[in-house]
Amino acid sequence: MIPNQWYPILQTGDIERDKPTGVRRLGEELVLWRDLSGNLVCQTARCPHKGANIADGRLRGNTVECPYHGFRFNAEGACKVVPALGSDARIPQSLKLKTYPVREEHGLVWLWWGDQRENLPAIELPTELVSHPRPYETISWSRPVHYTRYIESLLEFYHVTFVHRDHWTNNIDYTFMYGTARNLWMDGRERYIAANKIVNEKVEVEGTTIRSSFDQCEEGNPANSAHFNLIYQAPGLTHVKTGLLEITTWLTPIDDENTLAIMRLYEYPRLRAMVPIKQLRPWVLRASLLMEKLVQDPQDVSIMLRQEPKVSERGVNKFIAVDEMNAKFLQMRDRLKAEAAEADGDVPVVEPGEAPVVAKGDGSTGANGTRRKRGETSNRAGRLAKARS
Repeated sequence: MIPNQWYPILQTGDIERDKPTGVRRLGEELVLWRDLSGNLVCQTARCPHKGANIADGRLRGNTVECPYHGFRFNAEGACKVVPALGSDARIPQSLKLKTYPVREEHGLVWLWWGDQRENLPAIELPTELVSHPRPYETISWSRPVHYTRYIESLLEFYHVTFVHRDHWTNNIDYTFMYGTARNLWMDGRERYIAANKIVNEKVEVEGTTIRSSFDQCEEGNPANSAHFNLIYQAPGLTHVKTGLLEITTWLTPIDDENTLAIMRLYEYPRLRAMVPIKQLRPWVLRASLLMEKLVQDPQDVSIMLRQEPKVSERGVNKFIAVDEMNAKFLQMRDRLKAEAAEADGDVPVVEPGEAPVVAKGDGSTGANGTRRKRGETSNRAGRLAKARS
């Protein structure tokens, strides 16, 4: 996991209005709730008293109540009520929940996972998405794979003709992406499977954003070709645009073994003509997203589940020339983790010519894969990251 970043942890609409919402993200059990003014609060879900999960409790005014003994905590995390001690009790200051900065933007809830700062950076999207003109629908799900492998799968598309060639629902892709009018779009599958050579690839890096463009074509038949534009933005945004299809996916670690996917599908340019009734068009997008969740994505995940090692890092893959975007993603991940470690007062464990790695063992290592200077302690980012990620 890359510290000092904003991570989308769920959709705004997933927050319950009349009770706490519990999620596991970035290796932490979290509870989210709204106060009486509608302000969103995000806190660690473990009650400091006896470890019950606060998300199983209730909302009581501007506090959240533990389900076990009724302790109530306010938006700052301070315990305000301990029923067993009575209304005049002096409550220990150690009875406190950690409160995390959260923001609601772009229809998502974002959590700041990193060090404490007086002024947090803005949540930024690639310029192509800031004022995207098309309507969209969004869906989310989780998978038991490490987020690095998940991101890799969305930064190249030459796997598609091999992984997604057999299920009948993929005929929709064949028709829209490769079918020709003169053959009544019935030649899509044949053309689709034949087009697996990558040409004209161009990769550019700007800050924490990587952009790639390429053509995926049939060797010997350049007319059978599709153009792709891909975007990666740290820590986990991917975006693909090809023909009629345009999708943004955010991939957020639930923990070291599970990943949350939030996928946003933009309205197809021709959908207005095909479905003139405006109220029906969102249902077309929802059906497409549901098909992705139930069919296409599980096909990818079935491969990822058997990849070794489970975590992708520099040096574990033997990339080919058209994997430049994947390589730059791993380089950027290492760079951002090293920058966060330096800001946290940690010194990366680096062998000559190698990227920073996670040191294991005696507790003298930082949680970001770094060796801590003697006598120094880690802040929130270090405390949260407990294992290689």
